[in-house]
Amino acid sequence: MDSWSRFLLCLMTVSCCWAGCVEVDSETEAVLGHEFKIRCISCKKRGETTAVTFVEWLFKEKGTEEYDRIYIYNYPQDDVLDERFKGRLVWNGSKNTEDIQDMSVIITNVSYSHHGDYICKVNRTLTFNSHEYNTNVTKFINVTVVAKANRDIASIVSEIMMYVLIVVLTIWLVAEMIYCYRKIAAAGEEAVPENASDYLAITSDSKDNCLGEQPQV
Repeated sequence: MDSWSRFLLCLMTVSCCWAGCVEVDSETEAVLGHEFKIRCISCKKRGETTAVTFVEWLFKEKGTEEYDRIYIYNYPQDDVLDERFKGRLVWNGSKNTEDIQDMSVIITNVSYSHHGDYICKVNRTLTFNSHEYNTNVTKFINVTVVAKANRDIASIVSEIMMYVLIVVLTIWLVAEMIYCYRKIAAAGEEAVPENASDYLAITSDSKDNCLGEQPQV
């Protein structure tokens, strides 16, 4: 196999990896009055197997004991069941398919009443050649609502490192410009005496030639 074929094979392999499903934990801090995505991802163990998925979201507000069913999604139908989320909760998961692996939702306008514990319940029916198999997955997400976003340590360190890198690169660029300028100036100073010597030599030769030639009468 030549190098070009290997390269194409690598690209195909990477594309397949990118297309795969990865389960990522949800963010847990929502900002009052802003949009917030509650992530719920449940990957199939066998991607080639088709499935039909039904999703339920439940919520227990902070200070209460019972979970309330707030949202259901059964493609292509969905329904918001709780008044606290009416006009605020929208689907942000897999689109145009009943074989769902991303069950995320978005709260478009967060209020303090959305502070609490969420449950994402996934009911999946896998279809095989001779039978069907049902699986259930439950994910728990605790969401806190704050008046102002809190920056984590990682983002602060990253920003500091970015500014340090900009300063270092700026200093390096200035040093390179000074070095290049000095090299050019030194080369110019060496060229001037050589040019002056050449000029004097040419002038002297011209004078000798003039004195050596006598006009004929």
